[in-house]
Amino acid sequence: MTKKPTQPATTRSDFDEAALFFHRYPTPGKLQIQATKPLGNQRDLALAYSPGVAAPCLAIHEDPATAADYTARGNLVAVVSNGTAVLGLGNIGALASKPVMEGKAVLFKKFADIDVFDIEINAHEIDHIVDVVSALEPTFGGINLEDIKAPECFEVEERLREKMNIPVFHDDQHGTAIIVAAAVLNGLHLAGKKIENAKIVTSGAGAAALACLNLLVKLGAKRENIWVNDIEGTVYEGRTVLMDRWKAAYAQKTDARVLADVIDDADVFLGLSAAGVLKPELLQRMAEKPLIMALANPKPEIMPEEARAARADAMICTGRSDYPNQVNNVLCFPYIFRGALDVGATAINEEMKLAAVHAIAALAREEPSDIAARAYSGDTPTFGPDYIIPSPFDQRLILRIAPAVAMAAMETGVATRPIEDMEAYIDRLNRFVFRSGLIMKPVFAAARSQRKPLRVIYADGEDERVLRAAQVVIEEGIARPILVGRPQVIDTRLKRYGLKIRPGSDFDLINPQDDPRYRDYVDLYLSLTGRQGITPEGARTIVRTNSTVIAALAVMRNEADAMLCGLEGRYERHLRSVRQVIGMQPGVSNFSTLSLLISQRGALFLTDTYVKVNPTAEEVAETAILAAKEIRRFGIEPKVALVSHSNFGSKESESAEKMRQAAAILAERAPDLESDGEMHGDAALSQTLRDRVFPNSRLKGEANLLVFPNLDAANITLNVVKIMTEALHVGPILLGAAKPAHILTPSVTSRGVVNITALAIVEALQRSTKTSKK
Repeated sequence: MTKKPTQPATTRSDFDEAALFFHRYPTPGKLQIQATKPLGNQRDLALAYSPGVAAPCLAIHEDPATAADYTARGNLVAVVSNGTAVLGLGNIGALASKPVMEGKAVLFKKFADIDVFDIEINAHEIDHIVDVVSALEPTFGGINLEDIKAPECFEVEERLREKMNIPVFHDDQHGTAIIVAAAVLNGLHLAGKKIENAKIVTSGAGAAALACLNLLVKLGAKRENIWVNDIEGTVYEGRTVLMDRWKAAYAQKTDARVLADVIDDADVFLGLSAAGVLKPELLQRMAEKPLIMALANPKPEIMPEEARAARADAMICTGRSDYPNQVNNVLCFPYIFRGALDVGATAINEEMKLAAVHAIAALAREEPSDIAARAYSGDTPTFGPDYIIPSPFDQRLILRIAPAVAMAAMETGVATRPIEDMEAYIDRLNRFVFRSGLIMKPVFAAARSQRKPLRVIYADGEDERVLRAAQVVIEEGIARPILVGRPQVIDTRLKRYGLKIRPGSDFDLINPQDDPRYRDYVDLYLSLTGRQGITPEGARTIVRTNSTVIAALAVMRNEADAMLCGLEGRYERHLRSVRQVIGMQPGVSNFSTLSLLISQRGALFLTDTYVKVNPTAEEVAETAILAAKEIRRFGIEPKVALVSHSNFGSKESESAEKMRQAAAILAERAPDLESDGEMHGDAALSQTLRDRVFPNSRLKGEANLLVFPNLDAANITLNVVKIMTEALHVGPILLGAAKPAHILTPSVTSRGVVNITALAIVEALQRSTKTSKK
């Protein structure tokens, strides 16, 4: 008889429930295997398996190095864990660790396009672990050890590196160490100190802490200046409790026994221990301009607010995303493996780690690029106490770390496939940055960067999707929601859906049936529409019943910074209301829309997908310019293709001529915008195909914005591609409005509402920044 699994006794939070739902639906887990070759006929099957597979098998037998040419091994990493030290969960076992390892696999793929098999092993003895992992070498190009407890993890990695001829990297140790080392270099630089003179005090002596210290010593720190503390107190010569050979290397000849005994005049505090360990009175005894690395999660050794109150001159790093200077392993591990795999490295040696340290530190000191500045919504972080390490979502990380690691591998002789053309390699990485599908990340980072949350008003405030989105928006610190809706209806639905947000404290309400501003709203609406056939009686009715009009009026009265509507009803009706109340930007002849599709292949923008049925050549060019401006909000440089059934003059139809004229107008009005047309859709997405018919095109590489000749072509393409590629649709994004306003569609999900909310807030931030500079 099968025993039914018992339900956990603990009460789950809303976030926990959301996480469980996310992992379970629509398919359990976060990974799947996908074929990279077409298997559309009998010949494809014969080539892929028997008898065709014999040829690469024999080639690899003759020359093992060709495995990287004929199999996925050269881009395949194993994430291996026995579940003995999982996140903050401890020893939960191999099976329970699987969601974490799948998550690590997703990060590898998303950030560096590396394929991963997660391998959870029921092995606890060092010999057993080494035997199991080393036997995997024929399958993988690299091994990422994860969540194996100390001190076993030190010896496991050491023995595997000696035994295996592929990179073995324990990320808990070295990933953290590399980012910490970069932060220490930059923090000491800002403080005007040298690492060889710096006094370093740690709280915690686990795998990560000791790896950090080892790497800092490689960078010049002196062992006599390093003071290690753990749960038993100071590590001193002669101590026998909780000691091992790795920790003993930092034992001091001293009478000090606790952290308070060694904190005086410390330049760096490195915390990888527990919440509240560093008291404000201890921080006050540290040296001038101290660097505080309080990395315990979720609550650090000292909260940044406490640290600032105790020492205004302190530089502070945490492991949290809601404070500056987040120490996050995703800053480095995908890119270190990317560089190592691309040169067929046999190991990740100290020189490769140090190359990553210097690349990360140097990136933080770089002048922000134009694209990075756009991604940060005009409030671009610059090198200083609140920005000593880059954001985990800085798209330049892969472009700096992977080549640096690859070069170090080649220079130290561990590269079996050296890169011959480094410029071409970096160009390949550049193309991946666009295809990675992470383009919403800088948008959300910019939306969260506001000191005081901006206000977004939702016309469909009673809709379940809006209510769920509002909770996410509040939790993420993206905006302050304002809901248009009846209080009793919203209250009932919040309870029905188990949502904990409440009006007044979490969000604001506009009750269309009874709001004290009603007469003011009516007067404003009449002043805007009085010459458009709207009577006073009609205005009173509309302001009571049309929630889109109410939301638009709130934006015009500066009671909200952005608006979203359109979850019910026809797009054209909502657009009419936005046109009446908010109007268009100066110099814009008509509204248009932009849609973003994010799929496994990458990101693709399409326009105009919802408004103009049959635009003129001038309108097509105008839409392309507006769309390009919007794309730059994502930190992406637009590459525009005006698509047609004609390919550079191959047809003479009216539609082809229109797109030809639009391309000429666009080139004249926006000469710095990389664009061309008219061209076929496949030519827009393939330089090879484009070069066959027109090798002198102004467009280089792969277009990321497709501009269509009419609404039929744009909307049909959007919906077919969305279904066929299972792409996430972000949009439609309304272009040309005088203030941030977006009209969604009835098919939008709560996730889609959140995405457009973040975009609307970034738009509002950038407009306010631009206005304040005038």
